[in-house]
Amino acid sequence: MLRSPARVLAFGFGSGLIRPAPGTWGTLLGWALWVLVVSRLPDMGVALALVVCFLYGCLICQRVGNELGRPDHGGMVWDEMVAIWLVLWCVPDAFRVQLLAFGLFRLFDIVKPPPIRFFDARLKNGFGVMWDDLLAALYTLGVLAVLAYAGILDMLA
Repeated sequence: MLRSPARVLAFGFGSGLIRPAPGTWGTLLGWALWVLVVSRLPDMGVALALVVCFLYGCLICQRVGNELGRPDHGGMVWDEMVAIWLVLWCVPDAFRVQLLAFGLFRLFDIVKPPPIRFFDARLKNGFGVMWDDLLAALYTLGVLAVLAYAGILDMLA
């Protein structure tokens, strides 16, 4: 993992090497980094960080996947980290709401409902690694929007 900065980031500073469930550990680190760093940026800074980190993630996941001979190595968790930042940016700053968002995101990332599974099976490159997690984030935000409309998120906040 320490061979290059790209590997350090792709493996989520080592969180992607924790077994079992490296994606969950990477998402937890992403949540911690959200609280400690990313959430402190102004909205335009968060938006810019998300775009830059997504695009950079496409590059580093492509590079590291090629180096390892596995396009979507399970230890690469940068995709989960960036995706959870998007989710957390769009939800209220309340622990229980964020915990629900975390759980929903992990569910969609693991189960991969259509069309996530379609893209995960066909896009075997850095963009594909990042794209399926972005879709899982959008599924999460869709469910949370319905819950917000129903007033359920207000009860959790």
